[in-house]
Order: sequence, then C-alpha cells, then structure tokens
Amino acid sequence: MNEKYLNKIVLGDSRIILKDIEENSVDIVLTDPPYFLDKLDNNWDTNEVHSKKNQQAVKSLPAGMKFSRQQGIDLYNWYYEISKEIFRVLKPGGFFFTFSSPRLYHRVASAVDDVGFEIRDSFIWLYTQNQPKAMSLNHVVRRRKNLNEEEKEKIIKKMDGWKTPQLKSCYEPIVIGQKPVKGGNLDNFLENEVCLVNTNVTTGENMFPANVISVDNILDEIDRIFLVDKPTKKEKGEYNTHKTVKPLSLCKHLIRLTVYSDKGVVLDPFVGSGTTAVAAKMLGKNYIGIELNNEYVDIANRRLSEID
Repeated sequence: MNEKYLNKIVLGDSRIILKDIEENSVDIVLTDPPYFLDKLDNNWDTNEVHSKKNQQAVKSLPAGMKFSRQQGIDLYNWYYEISKEIFRVLKPGGFFFTFSSPRLYHRVASAVDDVGFEIRDSFIWLYTQNQPKAMSLNHVVRRRKNLNEEEKEKIIKKMDGWKTPQLKSCYEPIVIGQKPVKGGNLDNFLENEVCLVNTNVTTGENMFPANVISVDNILDEIDRIFLVDKPTKKEKGEYNTHKTVKPLSLCKHLIRLTVYSDKGVVLDPFVGSGTTAVAAKMLGKNYIGIELNNEYVDIANRRLSEID
C-alpha cells in the first residue's frame, strides 16, 4: 500500500490521485459522488455548485432542480473513467458501493458495470424526510402575453394540483458492484480477505441483512426489519458546512458488512466532510479519502481528530 495516502484525507482531484494508488490494494470503495445536477465540465468547481447563490437558467429554480437528459450522459462518461481506476485499485472480490440519485441510478450502475464490475445487488436507503421539488406552472401561465387575465385564471384552475413530474424522493439507491473474484470465493477470501458478506451484521431486531436500510424510525414493522443504529445529533459537527452529509451509522453498517481484516482499507474518492473515513477509523479500519474542496478536507480532518 502506498503509505503517503494511507489514513489520510488527500486534497486533490480523484481522477489524478487514483492513478497513483497501488493496484489490488483496497478492500472496499464507499462513496457518494457528485451527480452534477447543475453542471459538468472540466472547470467544475465544488464551491460554485454548492453555493447558495447558484441558480439555473430558470432563475426561480434552486440548484439541482433543472432537468436535462444530457446530465445522465455526461455523468456516465465521467463516472466510467473514475470506475476504471476504482476497478484497478480494488482487490479481487472487493466491493464498490456508490450512492446515486434515483433518476440517475441507471447511468451510475451502467458505468460501474461496463468497466468490468459485477452488479451484485443494490441497497435502498429509505427515509421519509425530504423536500418535494415538483412545481406548478402558474408562473408560466401568468407570463403568457397572448392570454388575458380571465383566460389565465381559467387555465390555472384547470391545472390545479398538476405539477412538473418530480415526485417526493424518499429513498437513495446504492450500487453494489464487485470486482470479479480470483479462483473462486473460497480461494479469493483466503488470499485477499474480501468477497464475502458478514451475515452476523444484522439490521432491525437481529434480522438477516437486507438490501433495504433505514436510519430513521419510520414504522414498527419497517424498523424491526431494516433499521440500523440511528445517527446521533452531534455526529455531523456544528462546524460542518457540507450539504449532503451521510449518516455514520449507514457507512459503518456497509463497512462492517464487507471488510474482514483489521488492516482492511476503505477508500472514498469523494470523501466530502469525511463520513466514510470517520466510520472506518471508528471501526479500526484503514482509510483513504480524496477531496477536491479544501474546506471539506479541513472539516474531515477535524472530525477525524475528535475520535478517541
């Protein structure tokens, strides 16, 4: 293993740094990549996209609400190149967990599949709290100059309750890709200590691990089967400015499920404020985090320093 990256949060572009990591050296990759819902080009800037001032061409739309078919195509092309390097650095049988948005899941999964990973399954992270993004078209109607006020009101009344096709999102899919094993599961596990799933790691009330996960109390029957430890209120850190911090309990669950060795390495090429690295450290595993945003690197290192 390249010691200059081990147990560090590295500031830089994962497209470059991944190429410098030793092949067949990482046990799992667990990451929440940027989905580029607002822009995707070589000048993509985390600070700009995450800024509260960032707006779409339609100025009334906040970041992430503009729909474009090209987003998925661009995301596939970009993630295909990233996934090739992830495939190279993972040990045979190693798992690649990558979060996605529901409408771009197929692009992310296809990129992972097309570089050679076997798509073993998918996790559904289930939750109930999210902001509906569907919009009425009343403002569009009111701007129509070829209509008088009476006609406008008639159309608005006709379309009452009918909004743009954006349902309230209550789950996040996670691709489960696996690098093909070498020589069969038994031989691969004995050599690399990866490729199997630890079914002693249960969900809910000691249930066999399922491909649905929840970290919120939703309903007794759902909690009984799918719940993992609920996140604490302080785990994110009051100083954490990252917009999409994942629950520690969720990341810890996935690491426990698939990393056997105490020397195992967990890689996150888009580590953000460091949740994957924090989870790995808390579980006594090694980690490598890569992040393009200097502010997030500082936050991740602060969170890591607070672990006893």
